[in-house]
Amino acid sequence: MDKIYLVGFMAAGKTTVARALAARLQWRAEDVDELIEARERRPVADIFARHGEAYFRSAERDILRLLLPLRHIVVATGGGTFMDPENRSAINIDGVSVWLDVPFEELVARIPHDGSRPLAAERAVMEHLFALRTAAYSGAHLRISASGLRAEAVAERIIESLGNRLTTNGLTTSD
Repeated sequence: MDKIYLVGFMAAGKTTVARALAARLQWRAEDVDELIEARERRPVADIFARHGEAYFRSAERDILRLLLPLRHIVVATGGGTFMDPENRSAINIDGVSVWLDVPFEELVARIPHDGSRPLAAERAVMEHLFALRTAAYSGAHLRISASGLRAEAVAERIIESLGNRLTTNGLTTSD
């Protein structure tokens, strides 16, 4: 196995864990939201405000397709990426999907109130979104509790859970 997709709610730590995990495995880390921002030359919040969620989700699918051929990579998906059945199927076929599970109250405490998270403006909306997305995240290959842990500890949990199925530069991690 030579590709890991991190899925989970906003502020679950996907980007930070992807970087820590990729460094540990000597792989590359990519972040779907960052790639969209680079392509669009504007922040996610601005893309949502100017073009709406449907446009953003289309850009997200495009970026995901570009990442499919890459190997030895850890991909931090956006919080909603795994909601799309087509994305979920492509991810689960292409690599191993890992749900970074963090309790709702901890996520709320992590999210900055600076407008950078357009879907986190209202708590009731966020709670509903969390419930919907949790159902989708349960379709991931692996569920890792990331509550209260530093990114490096979460990365170690993932490595331990995947065991010798991981490959690093052509070698399994147990070699």
